[in-house]
Parts: sequence; C-alpha cells; structure tokens
Amino acid sequence: MQRLIFESPPAFILFCVLLGLGYAYVLYRGKQTWNKRINQLLFAVRAIIVALVSFLLIGPVLKLTNNIFEKSTLVFLVDNSTSLRENSDSLKLRNELLETAKQLREQGYEIVWKDLSGKEIDKIKFENKSSDLNGALRNVTSDYEGKNLAGIVVLTDGIYNSGASPLYTPWHVPITTVGIGDTIEHADLILKNVAYNKIAYQGNRFPVRAEVAIQNMPHQDVVVSIFHNGLLLSQQKKNTEKKLFLQFDFLADAKDKGIQRWDVLVEPSAHETNLKNNRTSIFVEVVEGRKKILVIAPSPHPDIKALRTMVEKNPNYELILHIPGVTKTDPSFLQPGAAELVIFHQAFDQENKTAALFSQLNKGKSSVLLIIGNKTNLRQLQGNGIPLNFVSPAQKDEATPIINSSFHDFEFSENSNGVFSRYPPVQVPFGKFSYPSNAQVLLNQRIGSVATDRPMLLSWEDNGRKVAAFIGDGLWKWRLDEFSTSEKTEIFDETFSKLIQYLSTIGDKRKFRFFPVLNEFTDSSPVVFEGQVYNDLFEKVYGNKIDLKLTDEKGKASTYNYTLSPGGERYRVGGLKEGAYRFTATTDINSKREVVSGQFLVKEQNIEPLNVVADFGLLRKLSKATGAKFYNSNSWNQLVADFKKTEPKELIHSEESFNPLIHVKWFFFLLLLLVSTEWFSRKYLGSY
Repeated sequence: MQRLIFESPPAFILFCVLLGLGYAYVLYRGKQTWNKRINQLLFAVRAIIVALVSFLLIGPVLKLTNNIFEKSTLVFLVDNSTSLRENSDSLKLRNELLETAKQLREQGYEIVWKDLSGKEIDKIKFENKSSDLNGALRNVTSDYEGKNLAGIVVLTDGIYNSGASPLYTPWHVPITTVGIGDTIEHADLILKNVAYNKIAYQGNRFPVRAEVAIQNMPHQDVVVSIFHNGLLLSQQKKNTEKKLFLQFDFLADAKDKGIQRWDVLVEPSAHETNLKNNRTSIFVEVVEGRKKILVIAPSPHPDIKALRTMVEKNPNYELILHIPGVTKTDPSFLQPGAAELVIFHQAFDQENKTAALFSQLNKGKSSVLLIIGNKTNLRQLQGNGIPLNFVSPAQKDEATPIINSSFHDFEFSENSNGVFSRYPPVQVPFGKFSYPSNAQVLLNQRIGSVATDRPMLLSWEDNGRKVAAFIGDGLWKWRLDEFSTSEKTEIFDETFSKLIQYLSTIGDKRKFRFFPVLNEFTDSSPVVFEGQVYNDLFEKVYGNKIDLKLTDEKGKASTYNYTLSPGGERYRVGGLKEGAYRFTATTDINSKREVVSGQFLVKEQNIEPLNVVADFGLLRKLSKATGAKFYNSNSWNQLVADFKKTEPKELIHSEESFNPLIHVKWFFFLLLLLVSTEWFSRKYLGSY
C-alpha cells in the first residue's frame, strides 16, 4: 500500500497547479502553426510538467507499507539419544513423521524438524550420548522468540540425564508430547556410579566404591569385580534381599606412575536384558608425591587458617605449618629445598622468631612468599636481602586489591575486580615504597575508590627462583566476607591457588612446548593440542613442522603432523576411543631435534544406557502444564485430527519505508517522457 505525505501544507498543491496552468497559458496563448486540438494537448502537457516540477518543491514523500504474512510454525523436536535405539524403529518413525508433517503442511503449518542439540534434521539417528530436554526446549523457544511459533511437538521417551527437569521451567508455548520407547521396568543390575580419587600417590592404596542399583531382582546374588590391566584384583558378592541399592568398597594399589585404568564389572544376571550398564572404566593419575608448601609464622593467625583451607582443597599440595615453640615439625622439612614453596607470614617479625629460619631456608632454591603485616619489622627487610623500602613504616593506610591489567602470566576470573571491590580493606604501610625494577605487579592497592599504582602483591626473580610479597594485614577477612556474601569462596581460593601454583612451578625455559589443552576429553569431542616454538629471545615463531605420535594402552601407534602458523597453533584429533594415551611431539629448532611427551585421557560418555525405561508420566505433566496433550507413538492420526480442529493463524508483519518522490525512478521517467513528447512534437510541427 502506497500513499503520499507532504513536508509542507497540501494547500501548496493548488499553487503548483495554478503555476502550471499559468506557465502553459503564457506559452500557448498566441496563434500557432498547428491546429487548435494539438495546441490544447501541448498546453496540457506543459501545464502538467510545470505543475509536477513545482510539486517537488513542497517535498512530497512516498510512504510504502508492505505486509508480510508469516505462517504458524510447528517445531518437531526429536529425541535422538541412544536410549531409544533398541526400543524404536527409526525408519518407521521417520515415515510416520513425514506423513504427519505432510498433512499439517496442507493445513497451513510450517514444519521444522530439530534434534535435541538444536540441529535441523532430515534423518533420525539415535546416536546422541546424553539427553537435555530442558535445554533443547529452551533453545527452540529462544530461536523462535517473537516469531509465529504455534507449538512444539516433542518425540521422546521422557528420559533426561543432563540439565534440569523441563517441569520446573515456565513455558509460554504449547508443548505436545509423543511418547516413544518402553515403559516396562525389566530386571536389571545398574552400575550407577563409581566413586574414586582421580589422583593417587605411587605406593599408596586408594578406595573405590561401586554403587549398584537393583531393578526387579529381589533375593539375587550380585557379584562385582575390579580389574587392572586385564587381571582380576578383587571380587565381592552380596545378596540383594529386598534392597534397591548396594555398595561395594574396594582398595586398589597405585603401583605404576602415570594414568592407570581400572575396570569395574557387575556380573550379568540371566534375567537381565540390558547389559550395557553393567560395567565402566575409571582412570586414576598416579603421581610420585605432592608438592610441599611450608608455612612459617611467629604465632597463630587467622590468615594461616584461610591459606591452609585453600591449599588443602588441592590434592596435589601438602601444607606443613611451623610456628616456633607452638608446633612440632619434622626437621627434614626445615632444610633448604625440602619444600617447593616457603610462605613466611609476618616475615621478620619484631621479636625475630623466624629470622634465623629465613636465613637458613634462603640458601635453597625454593620459591618464597612473604606476607608482610603489622607485626613485620619493615626496617629489617632490606638488611635481609628483600629489596623493599618503605618510606613511612609507622603510618598505616587501608586498601583493597585491584588487578594490574599488564600482568599476563596467569589469568584472573572476569568478575574478580567486582568481588575485590567488596572486600573489607586490609592495613598497608602508608605512601609509596620502592621495589625491584624487574618485579611483576599482580595486584595494586585501591585506597577508598581511587586505584593507585602502589603494589599490594608483586613477584620478582632472585637467583633463578621466584620471590613474591603480599603487603597487607588481615587477608583472612576477604575469604570470610566472600563466604558471607555468596556462601562461596571461589575468587579468594582461585586467586591464591593460582599464586601458589605460579610460585611453586619452575619456569619453563624450553623453546618447544606442546601439550593437550585439557587432561581429560570425552570420546564425543576431538582431542585438542597446542604447540609453541620460541626463538633465543623467547619470542613466538612460526613455520615449524610438528610430528605427533599417539600410543594407546594396547601399544597401537598413530602419527600426525601439522605446521605452526599464526592462529594455527592448535591441532585436533578426533575419533579416539576411551583409554589413556601417551603422546610424543617432535620438531626441529636450529637443526636440533626437540621432543615433548606426556599423557592424556579419553573417557566414554556413557550415561544413556544407565536408564532406558521411558517416563511417560513426565511427558503427560509437561503437556498438561502448557495446555497441550500427550500422545503415544500409535496415535499420529489423532494428533493430526486435533491440530485440524484449530485454524493456524498467520502473523502479519508490516514494514514501512519512506522515499522522497524526487528519488522515485518512475516519477523521473514520467517527467522525461512528458518533456520529450512536448519537445519532439514542437520540433516536428515546426516550432523553434
């Protein structure tokens, strides 16, 4: 639909018409060489031309309204998870869907097929290894927000093993459910879960607990076995009696270093039909020993408790606390180099309780973290080789931390500064102070709301080892405050855990680095490696060819290669089956062969077979809550008949566009035609 609107009052149209008539009258009022009829036609053409040209001066705008009709859309959401593979015929289901979609299209619906991952499909393959019904429905409603979505038809067995229950989300669109699968609970022994430590220490024994669910099998003997490298390690037998759940506890020996595999098996019963949920594999990384973190303090302090709680969350670390005259510590731990990191709390205290220990341990290569608080004798720092000089050691200020954006050796969480700003302030020495020029500042001081360039946490290298200093008294308040606000201590624990890892890790000076981006992958995703090559200045260089060799648990090797390039540092290997793999990567740097080796783990994503009993009750509740209906897989005709009772409504979208008439092409060609007609006619009839 088109209409003209004007920037000036429409009354000016009359003036344009009069101007055109007046101009034509002046031109054609005299006697001409052609007859009266032709003179009248030329008069009219000239009047129209002048009127239209002057009409443009009042700024007419052509308003175009375009109506777009959007059909009602029905999204068929197909559960293509493996739990339906044995209880459904994909070919039959596809044919029924095609026929149903054909009838609904004839009625006026737009039909779209999607699987639970959100992909549009044309074939049904039961291959997904997890089911997230709530996430799939949320994705559909999000994709069609603001569109003419008439409803969602979900074809599923009602089993979800990922995400939340769809019953607890308020849906604003009718969700019709079609139940497929088997609702009968057959006799089954289900290995529900295996609880174990992912890290064990070489020479130790670690617990393994197998949890078995019993389904319709009263008074049956259940046998659970644990294997390592194909050898039976232990076996237990229990009777189900009338129980629905049994636990089997084992102790396994961690003998060999590296990622080791143990297989847990529930012996099949003659009454079982589903044997895929009777076994699983666990992988445990066996390491030589934990890194030792030695904390030395002149007296007990809440800061020590906060640090100890954080450190002991990590099974890779062992914290040793030494307070002279208070704790009893093995003398071997107080020798230089015995610990990877030594933390001195209230370093160089005013009573000199720990000064001798500092002099002794400072001779080793252990990294050092100094926590400088109110009881620290600041004047003794430089005299003991700590290059920190405070101008006003007696005066105090209050400060909170803020991340130094130029520090990149490790990453802080995105919301760290927001959490830091809410921390209660700690006491710091007043004013600026000097520190090593080669120091890296991790955290600066924020005084009130003003961010300063004074360091609160900094680190520097001293004779090949890392030394760090935290300047502030009362960091325990931070952890307590964060817990009182969010009932979590994520930011505090993450910050100091990364700091300890950063200090206790020896700097990597290798020119060739190659590593998997994760320690553990699933068989449904590719294994991703990253390679880095450096020159003598430790600047990244590209163009090196990397040869990669992967070896599985059976000794079968596969080789790959790729060339490093900017943006192409990562290499993906897909299709690896469950197991522990060893990798060896090699490249040539300055005619020298560099080698990097390591391990990673691929685990099978195997949660679908744990439960294959369809849950139609959930589907009925979901449909009822959204004003729709539940159907079984034999009532497609009834589904179509019910949809035919409601006429699909088209959604009308109106689009308006505004175009000045002077920019409209047909108007230009109209003027050109009129001008050309008059000019040609006058010339033909002999007028000059």
